[in-house]
Amino acid sequence: MNPIDPKIRMLLDMMAAIGGPPLSETTPQQFRDMRAKSRDLLNAPAAPVPVIRDMEVAGGSGPIRARLYDVEEGAARPTLIYFHGGGFVFGDLESHDALCRRLTLAGRMRVIAIEYRLAPEHPFPAAPDDAWAASNDVIARHREFGVDPARVALGGDSAGANLAAVTARAAARKGGPPIKFQLLFYPVTQSGRQTPSREKYAVGYFLTEETMAWFDGHYLPKSVDRLDERVSPLLTPPPKNLAPGLVVTAGFDPLKDEGRDYADALTAAGVPCRHVDYPDQIHGFVSFTAFSTAAEGAIADAARAVRDALG
Repeated sequence: MNPIDPKIRMLLDMMAAIGGPPLSETTPQQFRDMRAKSRDLLNAPAAPVPVIRDMEVAGGSGPIRARLYDVEEGAARPTLIYFHGGGFVFGDLESHDALCRRLTLAGRMRVIAIEYRLAPEHPFPAAPDDAWAASNDVIARHREFGVDPARVALGGDSAGANLAAVTARAAARKGGPPIKFQLLFYPVTQSGRQTPSREKYAVGYFLTEETMAWFDGHYLPKSVDRLDERVSPLLTPPPKNLAPGLVVTAGFDPLKDEGRDYADALTAAGVPCRHVDYPDQIHGFVSFTAFSTAAEGAIADAARAVRDALG
């Protein structure tokens, strides 16, 4: 097994030294505030982006915030609609601003980040409802947003990758809107089933078993069927005409196995899918550019894959 990235090890040691109250004694808002304070420490500054605009798009129950990034103005730009990670409990336009800047600069494409509703204030299915509504709205208003409706990809990290995957599936099942590609950084593809990587990396590698259970407890009502495709897309066969994709995993991530298995399931179903594993990294590493030796390269590779797919 590859040793962990020394800079990532330094980050993990620093987190362990700082400590903090157990999640069982932490409210979602306290957790959000804590993560917001660490944002600038974890992420190296991104280069300036020429075009950035805040706006609103349709959500599942009213307007939600979004942010457009691009290297240039244009009438019909290749576009990545991006959903942030955060366990469905935290994250917003600011938490993933640096990542979206890097994606648009590396891919020379338009990126539209979506700020979907969070649990526990808005539990499942608010997030996938928002992702579906926002994706449809961006494409329906393509002239207003300078989007080429024939060159749209969906992307996200962790919880956001789940939303990208389930939205791409919904589009394939319903015959539209047309999605050309899906970019999935360390996706959540199933809930409630143990895997070797969830067991092996349950403690000490940033995303822990305790954290995942805390996220699920806030996001998923007790009555929810965890086999629902919107919760566990891995456990439902891929639909016909599903967009091809790139799945990125990390070697020391509890979600590594289900990410790899999701890529394998797409490939077995005839969906073109490339799986890239970064064996010395942890969950969330593309947002830890100040500590990860692989993050910048992984972001650039992913952005180029999207741009190549969109043409």
